[in-house]
Amino acid sequence: MRKLFAVFAVACLTLGLMAALGSAQTDKASRPSPAAKASCALADGKTITVDYSSPRAKGRKIFGGLVPYGEVWRAGANEATTFVTTTDLMVGSSHVPAGSYTIFAIPNKDKWSLVISKKTGEWGTAYPGASEDLARIDMKVSALPSAVENFTIAFDKTASGCTLRMDWETTRASVEISRM
Repeated sequence: MRKLFAVFAVACLTLGLMAALGSAQTDKASRPSPAAKASCALADGKTITVDYSSPRAKGRKIFGGLVPYGEVWRAGANEATTFVTTTDLMVGSSHVPAGSYTIFAIPNKDKWSLVISKKTGEWGTAYPGASEDLARIDMKVSALPSAVENFTIAFDKTASGCTLRMDWETTRASVEISRM
C-alpha cells in the first residue's frame, strides 16, 4: 500500500510540475517584459517582421545605466529579438538578403549601431560575437519629447520602404530600410 501511495504521489507531483512549466512557457503575455511584434508591409506582399520582448523602465535609468553605453544589448528582453524579411533589403547602407536574423544594438549617447546577426535562436543576452555579424549599421539618434515607459520597436512607412525605430526612456534610434 505504501509503495502504491508513493508512486501515486510522484505521478501527481510530476504532472503538476509539467503543467506549471508548460503554462509558464506559453503565457508570454504575463511576463514583466511581454512579447511584442512590429511589421512593415512592402510592395508585392513582401514583409519585414520583428519579434521582441518589451521591458518596462519602472523608474530606472535605462541608457547609460541599466543598458550600458558602448556594449552590445539584446534590444529587448527574454528571447533574442528576431528580424525576418521576405525580400532582399538595404538597411542603412548594408545589404540584407531575405531570411531570418537576430538583431542587437550598441547604444551610445549620440550614436547607435544596429547589429544584424546571422545566428538565430539565442536566449537573453547571448551575443554570439562579431564573427556572426551580417552587418553593423549606424543608426540616427534623437531625443523624444517625453519619456517612453515601454521599450518599443516600430516601423514608419516611407516612400521607398520603412524606417525602423527603437524608442525607450527619452531616446529614439532609427534606421532607413528599403527594398533592393
